[in-house]
Amino acid sequence: MGFSVSGAAAIIFASLFIAFGMWFTAASNGFDAVTEAQDHQTESTLETANTDFEIVTAEYDNPTLTVEANNTGATVVSLDETDLLVDGEFVDGWESDATVGPQNDAGTDLWQAGEQLTITVDLAATPSRVKLVTPSGVSTTSTVTEVTP
Repeated sequence: MGFSVSGAAAIIFASLFIAFGMWFTAASNGFDAVTEAQDHQTESTLETANTDFEIVTAEYDNPTLTVEANNTGATVVSLDETDLLVDGEFVDGWESDATVGPQNDAGTDLWQAGEQLTITVDLAATPSRVKLVTPSGVSTTSTVTEVTP
């Protein structure tokens, strides 16, 4: 038994060490990715469970639609990520005219728990339904009352 057997054994052990290192790294990264995805899903589920709101009024006084909604949940909702649909059509740019809270603050993007959101939009036709959808997917729908027919 010469150097060739010892050299071959050393090469095999080194190869096994490198292979184990590569396998361990891949397995660890995969486990971390799955754990991170499960944490994200848990946070998303908790946010959805804590989000709740109601449309108090939806009135159309030609040509202005006014929607008032109360945040009755525990989650702070971003107005920029909230969608407004009127008769199934997406309304764009309503956030800039929306006011939040008892002070009717127009300079905020956050709709805090317990605050009222007031949306005003000018429309050409009389709408029949409005829908608000939060970033977590929680939504509510209301019929529109026409103030002056």
